[in-house]
Amino acid sequence: MIPSKEEWKRALNDRHGKELQDKLSSATVAICGLGGLGSNIAVSLTRAGIGKLILIDFDCVDITNLHRQQYKSDQIGMNKTEALSKNLKEISPYIDTQIHTVKITEDNAVSLLRDSDIICEAFDDAECKAMLTNTVLEMMPEKYLVAASGMAGLGSTNSVKTRKITSKFYLCGDETSDVNDGIGLVSSRVMLCAAHQAHTVLRILAGKFEP
Repeated sequence: MIPSKEEWKRALNDRHGKELQDKLSSATVAICGLGGLGSNIAVSLTRAGIGKLILIDFDCVDITNLHRQQYKSDQIGMNKTEALSKNLKEISPYIDTQIHTVKITEDNAVSLLRDSDIICEAFDDAECKAMLTNTVLEMMPEKYLVAASGMAGLGSTNSVKTRKITSKFYLCGDETSDVNDGIGLVSSRVMLCAAHQAHTVLRILAGKFEP
């Protein structure tokens, strides 16, 4: 039985307190890239009661995604935006998702992201990461950006950290490991980095900033 919206809201208020939950419920977070990082960020933020997620990715679910991304085997071939939105609504029926099944570029980034309060960079391609970071910092300096660098391999989980680069730019990861080195992406370490990003979003919304 699906809980009513009031029951859902009451449960979140009991967990987080009404003041904090009101901030989370009124926030809009954009997630750019819905792979291992982005899909896990989305699940964490949905469970926390974020009001609206803007989900951006041009790719489809592939069997090679299933070991670390929040999709199901019967969703292979679906657009990641549609599959993830469906999965998030199974977790929280009242999450508001806006999907864009496009590749984000310098030309469309501002229009896609203008309604967001916080932007999560969740790509696994270095050029895409640099493009989005540079575009946000240069064209949307008023936005918070939570990016990732380094989450591959079987290195210690203790090396994955969150670092404040500027007042509105945060970087999560070990900042050294590369997806093409050795074993590549491992579910647990990717999820750990995604959790850092999601938790950074929650801390920003709560007004708790890294020194």
